[in-house]
Amino acid sequence: MPGKLSQPDRRGFFGPYGGMFVPETLMAPLQDLDRAYRAARRDAAFRRELSQTLRDFVGRPTPLYFAERLSGEVGGPRIYLKREDLCHTGAHKINNSLGQALLARRMGKRRIIAETGAGQHGVATATVCARYGMDCVIYMGEVDMERQALNVFRMRSLGAEVVPVTAGERTLKEAISEAMRDWVTNVRTTHYILGSALGSHPYPMMVRDFQSVIGHEARTQIRRAEGRPPAALVACVGGGSNAIGLFHPFLKDPGIRMIGVEAGGLGLRPGRHAARFAGGRVGVLQGTRTWLLQDRFGQILNTHSVSAGMDYAAVGPEHAWLRDLGRTEYAAVRDEAAVAGSDALCRLEGILPALESAHAIAWLLEAGAALGRDVPVIVNLSGRGDKDVQQVAAWKEARRQRGRTSA
Repeated sequence: MPGKLSQPDRRGFFGPYGGMFVPETLMAPLQDLDRAYRAARRDAAFRRELSQTLRDFVGRPTPLYFAERLSGEVGGPRIYLKREDLCHTGAHKINNSLGQALLARRMGKRRIIAETGAGQHGVATATVCARYGMDCVIYMGEVDMERQALNVFRMRSLGAEVVPVTAGERTLKEAISEAMRDWVTNVRTTHYILGSALGSHPYPMMVRDFQSVIGHEARTQIRRAEGRPPAALVACVGGGSNAIGLFHPFLKDPGIRMIGVEAGGLGLRPGRHAARFAGGRVGVLQGTRTWLLQDRFGQILNTHSVSAGMDYAAVGPEHAWLRDLGRTEYAAVRDEAAVAGSDALCRLEGILPALESAHAIAWLLEAGAALGRDVPVIVNLSGRGDKDVQQVAAWKEARRQRGRTSA
């Protein structure tokens, strides 16, 4: 794929997706942010500080680990795990939070706001704010606060104010809306660190670029390990930052399949899943035009996933564009399979994955054998699963209770 197809145009569109669908009060700040980011990206001193801090503070490069027993279980490809779970704070989110914090400091903004669903972006943002002495406010839906109580404690321990969001479904969509309202009110002093490759331009491009360190490392590591490129890349897709971070540096290699795995929830009926490509249509939500879950009147549908980080009605616009081009493909995995994927990785490799990442593992267990015999495949293990232990335990107990009732 020519490089220009993977970059937004001057208005922030990837093909028909993306753009800047925001209140007038945010247009000038977003344009300022775009200019500031493009200048920082060209600045060798900025790039050098980011690279050094990713190394010394975050712990990059993360390993590319050959999962021998998982490979045997899948029965076909040689599966490598890109170990983003070993980053400081336990997930890929800190790659983006760090980059944006350095950018905010460069712009003279000392107050940071963010949204979070699974809590990992909130923890990463609170961490970099503590590192640089910035004020930090995190918006989080009440439902997500209950199922991610450990991460709420971590954010508060790091000095962040965690604001419960009580509107609507009380999950990620509402948390983003509250963060955007804060930003509109305080835009002169505040930078909004959006956590995924979503929202208005320049966020999808900017978050993608900060997360592309994943794919750049993996590209070098797989050639060192196998002497050849991977046959496929697999990653979970909530908003889509960990997936686009892995995919983007490989886009120019036409023979590599790229599979994004969405949340199939309780099945592909309206309101019971978060699989935008399986049950959605094109529309506008929270600053961007993309695929999202809405009814025929444009009303946003309820979503569901056992994973808080996958429970969102829209997908990043670059994913929508790459799918239209036939460069990427997407599947959906249900809650039950995701939990089984988590159990399998624990049992086979001694690694407890985040429930988000477990969706990618589950897809491999179901369909990975068809990728080919003895070909290398990279799976992005986007985060670790400590945060999900109570949620998984409650899910299993509820399932046992339902089993007893039906018996």
